[in-house]
Amino acid sequence: MTISLEDLGKKFVNQWLFKGISLQVRSDHPLAVTGPNGSGKSTLLKIISGWMLPTKGSVSYLLEDKKIPEDQVYRHIDYVAPYVELIEELTLKEFLEFHFTQKKLRPGISVEDFIEGVYLEKEKNKYLRYFSSGMKQRLRLGLGFYSRSPVLLIDEPTTNLDENGKIWYKKQMEPIIGDKLIIIASNQPEDYFFTDHAISVTDYTYV
Repeated sequence: MTISLEDLGKKFVNQWLFKGISLQVRSDHPLAVTGPNGSGKSTLLKIISGWMLPTKGSVSYLLEDKKIPEDQVYRHIDYVAPYVELIEELTLKEFLEFHFTQKKLRPGISVEDFIEGVYLEKEKNKYLRYFSSGMKQRLRLGLGFYSRSPVLLIDEPTTNLDENGKIWYKKQMEPIIGDKLIIIASNQPEDYFFTDHAISVTDYTYV
């Protein structure tokens, strides 16, 4: 899988948040996107995911050297962020059964395996609205870790995780490095410990 950014830029009103970003990201070369709060890390990730349109430039997606049509890109991407809403009126088991009608689990993994993998066995019949912020974040991350989708985009992955949660995050990340195309937006080096390939959005702020 390859994602190509060509002269990408985003402007709000009359102010450019960033512009002139051109690069390629491949499955065998994970990318970290850094920069202070408000610099545009999340915005860049949203544009790459298709959630938001750029003001200029383009994003293209190649799978096995074939371009993916824009209306099919969402099928290949998992987007994880603390602000992504969950369906809180469902129990954990109901939510996962619904979610994985739209996405596919990795081969050999069941919903029950998923629940065990995110350490929520005792919560499978609990409504998501009663989950703590840390439990919700483990659930969101699990949706990316255990999905068959070839692209994983994560914004601030260890937000709301305690120390045990951060250890869990690292253990879950290690087996998928090189298997998925991974882009992490964060200022915490521990969040992107698996790559030295990083860009700072501030390098493109005043181009």
